Amino acid sequence: MQSAIDIKKLYSDYVKTLETYIMFRISQRTLELTPELEAKNRKPINLSIGAPIQAPPQLVTDVLKNCLNEPGISAYSTPKGEKFFLEAIAARMKTRFGVELDTKTEIFSLIGSKEGLANIFRCLVNPTLNEKDQDIILIPDPGYASYAEQIKVIGGKAYPMPLTYENNFMPCPKTIVQNLEKEGFSSSKIKALVINYPNNPLGATATRDYLKKIVDFCRERNILLISDAAYADMYFAGQEAPASILEFEGAKDIAIEFHSLSKPYSMTGWRMGWACGNKDAVGILGKIKSTVDTGLFKALQKAGAAILTSPEGDEYIKKSNAEFQKKQEILVKGFKELGWDVDNLIIPKATFYLWLPIPARFKNSEDFCNQLLEKAGVVSVPGTGFGKYGEGFFRLSISPGEQALYEVIKRMKEDGFTFN
Repeated sequence: MQSAIDIKKLYSDYVKTLETYIMFRISQRTLELTPELEAKNRKPINLSIGAPIQAPPQLVTDVLKNCLNEPGISAYSTPKGEKFFLEAIAARMKTRFGVELDTKTEIFSLIGSKEGLANIFRCLVNPTLNEKDQDIILIPDPGYASYAEQIKVIGGKAYPMPLTYENNFMPCPKTIVQNLEKEGFSSSKIKALVINYPNNPLGATATRDYLKKIVDFCRERNILLISDAAYADMYFAGQEAPASILEFEGAKDIAIEFHSLSKPYSMTGWRMGWACGNKDAVGILGKIKSTVDTGLFKALQKAGAAILTSPEGDEYIKKSNAEFQKKQEILVKGFKELGWDVDNLIIPKATFYLWLPIPARFKNSEDFCNQLLEKAGVVSVPGTGFGKYGEGFFRLSISPGEQALYEVIKRMKEDGFTFN
């Protein structure tokens, strides 16, 4: 009799410890609990996923519909991006950030910035299972949950840069390197440093002085600076517009930046973005992408090009940001009523996230979020889902409608989720 087949034995050593993306785990747990929660009038309210719920700008859907029957629209596109799309990106970077880009060498289209980040990491890391020999990429912690797993699965070392209240969410890179060496790692193995401002999950922004220091640090050490700018257009009225890293002198020598249409235009499922900056980094990213994908659907590129260069796009962003600011005010007021000391917390002025400490009576972040879901039907994310320095905190997305946010505060009051 044939022995049982074990496909798991065929897995690469690099994927055996890969974690399922935290949002998928939370989604599955929520689905399992939904019947029980509905039975007690606690239908889940999802404040975990970072995705706008409003419709995209009318312009993008109109352009998409109108070009679907054009001759050749369904043929393969150029992986780099069609000329009109690259030109629209260059125009947007110029008007929004004052950054000049060469469409031939300094821009490459992406099927969402997430895949672009994964592929640039692959360009840098020489895989090995020996931790002390692994190439190192410095990542923000707390930070986007995919960074660490994307680096681990290719045999690299993701080393955390702590973003804390003490450093105002702007860690000193020189201190990070010193700590790294104290732990027995070689600083010569550092290949890249990742920044993400405005930040997921914190909503934190960085000063221009700090960004310039990061550019200088990476140039001095010949480290690739990877800027994840997915939230660059999500900021509140009266705040300085977040910068592109490419605005700073010397940045093109060492930096590549990733942009996305997902968050500012509510186009998460369209999977559209671009990488730009240093021509060598953009070039090697393009080479590896040419082996794994064949570019964006031309019709999507036409819609994306239209919104990037249209006044309607800017108006849409302005209106959306105003709505997010109002929603944040609802939650902040509610959490203050629940006992959170919001006046002494760093409340984000960008993104659609709220980063708050858990009450001391809970064992840890995961315990708090589990109980909040199981008792009140409120879906949140434990801070540890974004790194070890997220312990003691949890993240909420303020993207649901206003009535849902009022209901969240109401349930937390009724179900005993006060801070004290």
